Amino acid sequence: MAAPGRAAAGWVRAALGVWRWSRGGAAGGPHAAAPSRCCHAPGSAMDHFLGVVKPGPAPAPPAPVVALHPEKCYPGSPPGDRVCLCLLPDKQALLLAHPPDMPENSRILRVVILGAPNAGKSTLSNQLLGHKVFPVSKKVHTTRRQALGVITEEETQVVLLDTPGLISPTKQKRHNLEQSLLKDPWRSMEAADLVVVLVDVSDKWTRNRLNPQVLRCLSQFSQVPSILVMNKVDCLKQKAVLLELTATLTEGVVSGKELQIKSTFPVSKPQKASAEPNPEASRGLRERVGWPHFQEIFMLSALNQEDVETLKQYLLAQAQPGPWEFHSEVLTSQTPQEISANVIREKLLEHLPQEVPYSVHQETRLWEEGPNGELVILQDLLVFKESHVRILIGQSGQLINQIAQEAIQDLRNIFLCDVQLRLSVKLRR
Repeated sequence: MAAPGRAAAGWVRAALGVWRWSRGGAAGGPHAAAPSRCCHAPGSAMDHFLGVVKPGPAPAPPAPVVALHPEKCYPGSPPGDRVCLCLLPDKQALLLAHPPDMPENSRILRVVILGAPNAGKSTLSNQLLGHKVFPVSKKVHTTRRQALGVITEEETQVVLLDTPGLISPTKQKRHNLEQSLLKDPWRSMEAADLVVVLVDVSDKWTRNRLNPQVLRCLSQFSQVPSILVMNKVDCLKQKAVLLELTATLTEGVVSGKELQIKSTFPVSKPQKASAEPNPEASRGLRERVGWPHFQEIFMLSALNQEDVETLKQYLLAQAQPGPWEFHSEVLTSQTPQEISANVIREKLLEHLPQEVPYSVHQETRLWEEGPNGELVILQDLLVFKESHVRILIGQSGQLINQIAQEAIQDLRNIFLCDVQLRLSVKLRR
């Protein structure tokens, strides 16, 4: 399907009741009395999606997570001037403890990314960071606890909190999931300056309403500004569905302005958000399908770097004067060992059926530098059932070997050094 042109863009803006404003005043529209924010910032992913923004220069390829000495580089990787952090994990700890090297006019923004399980939160976080530091798979609950990423550009620092998918206490008990899946998103909200609510619009079963736990979180922390990011728009064959979903998920209101479009889905009457929980509010939340307090809307594919760059620039622009939290060289609060374990778990989720990968316990027994500067990892995979041991090893050891080889390739790309990985499957008694 060809990308719509300027006429289509004008039709969408008219349907949404959106008009741009310049510094000198209104550019046109029925609300010319006073400037106001639009539901998509100039040059936003929505404009790109409509085909009205000329693509800019291709972004530079992302730098490695760590830098290396030339003699320790993985063949073909660019040399650096520092030893690989995966070989000197203590340096990561020193950087995290080091006072931030911030400029005098430093700015800071703490962003929490909320969404239902498997909405694409970790994929979006990795793209915003320009590095793969969070695990990604097609199975739910890949992220098991809050993970932190840091974007530092010039005087601005954006701290990303990639949270587990919000679940109910009932589901947590039913599937015997970690308490972190239940608690971490709420803890993150306490320090948030901005909330990014991510919705997978390709899932026709869940896209017509915000996740009830997300709504509950937004309601309890209604003082925190929020934006709506509609993900996986490239998977939609009928682009007009986006307009209906926009009206539904925002309850027809964006940045305090009513949208000039009606939804075919049931929309609850907008209610004033309250930070004080009460039975009436709880009943009202169960009836709601959207949130009328979003400041902005972005439509993107988390795999499209140009779309993500637009969102990244918006986040950088929202930062307020304040001290940085991390040194400019810090990319994530995770240790190299944690990143490595997450990569291996990602492969387990991709290749093992049903509940099997969730029952695997990982124990790293060896992490050291080899004689030629390579990273040597030995990890035990502990399972409780003999049948799971057979599944994990596979016929003639083919499956466990495939998991190890794929993990090795990812770890080489992340750390830019040679990696030797041995996975040992054991029955846990």
